[in-house]
Amino acid sequence: MKVGVRYRDVAAPYGGIWSSPFARWRGSLAAPASLDVGVWVTRRALATRRLPAEELRGLVLGWTVPQPVIFYGGPVVAARLGLPSVTGPMVSQACATSVAALHQAAGSVLTGAGAQLVVVADRTSRGPVLDWPRPSAGQEPETENWVLDSFRRDPLTGVGMLATAEALAAKAGFTRADADRVAVLRGEQYAASMADSRAFQRRFLVEVVEEDGRVLLAADEGVRLCDARRAAELPPATRDGVHSTAAQTYPADGAAGAVVTTEAGAREFSGGRGVVRLLASGFARVAAARMPEAVAPAAEAALTAAGLDIGSVDEITTHNPFAVNDLHFARETGVKLEDMNRFGSSLVFGHPQGPTGLRAIAQLVETLRLRGGGIGLFTGCAAGDSGAALVVEVTD
Repeated sequence: MKVGVRYRDVAAPYGGIWSSPFARWRGSLAAPASLDVGVWVTRRALATRRLPAEELRGLVLGWTVPQPVIFYGGPVVAARLGLPSVTGPMVSQACATSVAALHQAAGSVLTGAGAQLVVVADRTSRGPVLDWPRPSAGQEPETENWVLDSFRRDPLTGVGMLATAEALAAKAGFTRADADRVAVLRGEQYAASMADSRAFQRRFLVEVVEEDGRVLLAADEGVRLCDARRAAELPPATRDGVHSTAAQTYPADGAAGAVVTTEAGAREFSGGRGVVRLLASGFARVAAARMPEAVAPAAEAALTAAGLDIGSVDEITTHNPFAVNDLHFARETGVKLEDMNRFGSSLVFGHPQGPTGLRAIAQLVETLRLRGGGIGLFTGCAAGDSGAALVVEVTD
């Protein structure tokens, strides 16, 4: 099943979609709570982009990994950002959380609720271990490792995420050489974003700076790049599988955000520096345990809602935790692999879950700006058997 939703007057101002760099598993962002990182990054983004925080009327907080004081998440984040009267919902939809949060914010804008701030933050490094009490006296509680158990199995099927990718590879006939080719290509594209002292990345990445001014993270940490020879030498992650460590992403920590309002409001926020229109979103579910297959129908749903087709799209970014995601999307749509993710993807820079999609959307917007505008598509899978997509337009 797939569903698309069109937005008729929703936009973000110039500089109004951003992301922190991502830190490797148990790296520089493992100690602070992700709400702290979200606040630090958002505060810096609003200030450096000259976005008037006092004009914000609502907050959407996205997360997928529980963290300290998350029960009070929205009001706490807003108050720490100097917005004591602002609140709003919390959204959690696995790897689709970024699109879901933007979708929630767009809905609020369309109902006249005013400009919305989106904050999405996750820390996979220190996911909690939860004890679920059993009703019978004397029974040991059921224990769940929130992050690792979710990676290992979908409770509906008992199948882990990597297994969904390998199942699609076997079904579609994708080979180890195909997967390695994607891994090497995405690394080469990411390397292009590092040129000229990271000039492209600096367009949308915001340093993680603590309250006392100490810089915790100024650039991506833990990025894995390899050439064709090195990729071929890596062992498969599973016996007879096509995915090595180079052809799948890795857990990370980070935060991202956006300001969402009407087009007129976005122009006021940007001070005449341009806007990006949010045209439509799409959500899809496919057969059980076939997660990578959801990327293409989610994109189709979003494009159909926007009144467009894949031939209308000028730039594409994807959330591709496995190389097979992009291989299948390219086969289904006819898009060339090299025409997607021109400056890298989550396959290379990591996956903190909630913020991953918003970083790819920020990258998409800046890629469009470099080419002078156009239509952009972001699409990616989420847990188990689902996916989400967003269509944007940059005209100035």
